[in-house]
Amino acid sequence: MPSTSTVKVSHRGQASLPAEIRHRWGISDGGEVGVIDLGDALLVVPGGLGVAKAELLRVLHDRFEAGLDLLQDPDLADQ
Repeated sequence: MPSTSTVKVSHRGQASLPAEIRHRWGISDGGEVGVIDLGDALLVVPGGLGVAKAELLRVLHDRFEAGLDLLQDPDLADQ
């Protein structure tokens, strides 16, 4: 199954997700997706806005922790 896809949006703002994606994420019979505008991209997550917010916070936390790890790297301390 492809991990990328293009989705067309109608002039009324409606979009259709490919069948493979709907099946994979358990929304074959319909469901909610959360959409968060990141400024230069959209985050679209199956499960609604609450799930999308939780995923965004998880990713941000992971990146923050990775940044802290870099600050504690002894090779970077002398720079």
